[in-house]
Order: sequence, then structure tokens, then C-alpha cells
Amino acid sequence: MTTETYRDAWGIPHLRATSARELARAQGRVTAVDRAWQLEVERHRAQGTSASFLGASALSWDVFARRARLDDTARRCFAALERRDPETAAWVRAYVDGVNAGLAQGTARTPEFARAGLTPGRWEPWTPLGVWLGTHILFAGFPAKLWREEAIRHLGPDAVGLFATDGPGTAGSNGWLLSGARTTTGLPLLAGDPHRFLEEPGVYQQIRLSCPEFDVVGLAVPGVPGTAHFAHTGSVAWSITNAMADYQDLYRERLRRTGAGVEALSPEGVWQRAIRDVEVVEVAGEGAVEVEVIETERGPVIAGGPEGLGGLEATWAPSGRTGDAPPTAIALRYPPRVTEDLGFSALLPLLRARTVADVDRALDAWAEPVNVVQAADTTGAVLHRVAGKVPVRPRTNSLRVVPAWEEGHAWRGWHTPPYATLDDGMAVMANQRGP
Repeated sequence: MTTETYRDAWGIPHLRATSARELARAQGRVTAVDRAWQLEVERHRAQGTSASFLGASALSWDVFARRARLDDTARRCFAALERRDPETAAWVRAYVDGVNAGLAQGTARTPEFARAGLTPGRWEPWTPLGVWLGTHILFAGFPAKLWREEAIRHLGPDAVGLFATDGPGTAGSNGWLLSGARTTTGLPLLAGDPHRFLEEPGVYQQIRLSCPEFDVVGLAVPGVPGTAHFAHTGSVAWSITNAMADYQDLYRERLRRTGAGVEALSPEGVWQRAIRDVEVVEVAGEGAVEVEVIETERGPVIAGGPEGLGGLEATWAPSGRTGDAPPTAIALRYPPRVTEDLGFSALLPLLRARTVADVDRALDAWAEPVNVVQAADTTGAVLHRVAGKVPVRPRTNSLRVVPAWEEGHAWRGWHTPPYATLDDGMAVMANQRGP
């Protein structure tokens, strides 16, 4: 097995290997050399341990990551990937091996480690999945539902439709696709334009990946193998924008303590045992913080507990039934926690894609974030579709936090991803309100 690394005039790595697995190892190594600090920060964020070296400013994220069970979800998803798709699991393991091999060199040339007094830790096979989940957990906008609760509290439930779901000053993306009928060459034109805020380091990494199976140029997410969002393979190219889909739900929970632990009130009116644990978050320069982690049948509790919501009970609108009591917690339900699938089975088929049809088939395995994907190939074929898992459930779930103890708010399968036809030879996706 041999690998070659060439850097062009802009320092962009071009990697060549004799197999896809060796190439993944090379990608992990070069990413650790170039982005060691970024990788270490993202690993800690996925685990909920970033306050241990970043201090109290990172504590709120760590508490959320623990309560939302991001690391545990990544572990579960990787275990399921090994059962369902062992080839992709081995490919991810090779990437992780490369990261661990390159961290020492990357750390030596990165001054942030010395400033923080931090020694990089070891990546585990599920760490790339945790990085992916931590990067995208806020993409579906469940915080907007919490914000709507405040609007309802002050203005009433009829005010929900008066407000946009995106806040001011948000980033976004554009995607442009023209069929050959609208170009002078007779071939399609594709342009992906992510409107990221300026970040240092950036969330993307330019890279070329070449082996006997494929030769791909694109943008990788540091910490994740392949080029998921933007790439071309020579004969087909694809790009994404956030679909602004709603695929996470928030449930108001009624919790109570018992001698054996914590119970949650079900829609059937039965108190059910909840999962409970206590985790410790280390905070640099301060004492450690204990975090109670609770998970009901709906999902992990991200706010409140058996003792209450800390003032958020005021947003609760009672149904008027005798014996009603305010909720004490809010649980988050999100697809990977339910399905044990983060969509990593799409990554290798995307690299191997030669046509729009190949890209389309690969995206059937996509999970999250839910994206609008545009693609075009050298035969003139084009694609404009949504990829990802969106649960089927009542409209109320999409608007606000719903009561877990009432029936009618359960998930009932998954939506069929929509496709668009280019009847006029053009497709445009834009999701940033200002531009």
C-alpha cells in the first residue's frame, strides 16, 4: 500500500493512494496535520468536554451536549453502521487511524495547544460521527420553537405565524443550476455558494482524493472522511444548501422522582421509567459541575428536570382538564437518536459517483442535516432534490413545544423526499433572507 501527498501553490493537499481505505487514512492524517486544533476542539465539543480547557464560556454547550446525549448517539450510530455497512465503517476507522497518526505532527506546529496547556486525546471510531452531529444539531432550528414559546407567552398562539423561523443576521446559502438548454455549450452549469460567516479555521477544507476507484475534488468537513457537501468527480458534480427543514421536536415532559429513579408521564397516562445518569463536566479554572442526564421515551431532556423548568413553566398553556399540572422538563427528539443512523453510508457512494443517477442513489442513504441537493453530469443530466429524514407528525409539532402526556404528537414514519423538475431549465435555491 502506498500513498502520495502533493500540495499545490495554495497549500491544498492532493492525496493519492492505492485503495479507498488507504486514501481515507491519508485524508485523516493530512487533516490532523493541517487542522489539529480544530479537530481537538470539535472532538471535545462532541463529547461535552470543551470547558475542561476553554473554561466557563464553553460550559453551556457542554451541558447541552451531555443532556442531548450527542456522544452516546454517535456511538450508537457507529455500532449500527458496523452491522449495516461494514465497508463504510472500516473506511471511517481508517480515517480515524490517520487522524491519530497525524496529531503529533499537527500539535507540534499549532501554538494553541501550548497556550491552553492541552495534549490532544485519542480519536475513537465514532468520533467523526460525533463531530458531524455536533456540527449540525442546531441546523433544524429547534431553538426557534423555544423562541416561539416566548412569542406565544406574550402575544398568544395566533401570533406564531407572524414571525420568520430564521433570526436576524443569519448565514445561508445559494444554489444555482441551469440545464444545457440555457447554456452556450449545451451542458449544465452548477454553482454552489455557501454563505458561511468568516471563520478561522473554516468549516470546510479544500482537498483532492484520488485512488483507482475515484478522483474527486471538493470540500471536506474536517473530522469527517470524504467530501459530503460540495464536490466533483470529473463527470458529475453536486452541491447543497440547507433545506430549512423541520425534523426535530420538543416535548414538554412531566417528570417525578421515585425511590428507583425518575419517571415520565406517557400519553397513555402511565408513569414510565426514564433513563437517568449523573455526569461530571470539568471546567478550567473552576470547580467541576454535575449534570443530570435524563431520557424519556420521547428523547433526551435538554431543559429542566423533576424539580421544574426554572421559570419556563410560565409559557405552559393548561388544557383546562381537572388535575392539570405544569410540565417540569423539555425533551428533544431528533432522527439519529431514533434511527441510529447519521447517513454515513452515503459518503463512499458519493465519491464513487459517475452520473447524476449515482448521486441520487447515494443520497437515498442521507440522514441529516436535511439538504437541498443540486447535481449535474457531463451527459447533460441534472438533479434538484431534498435529501434527509423528516418525520411525519402533526402540524402542531412543527410550530411549538408539545405536551408529551397528550396523545396525537407521535412520529408516524418519514416523508418521501421531494424532487423538482427543471421545466424552464433553471433551479435556484436561496435560504438567506437578506441577499
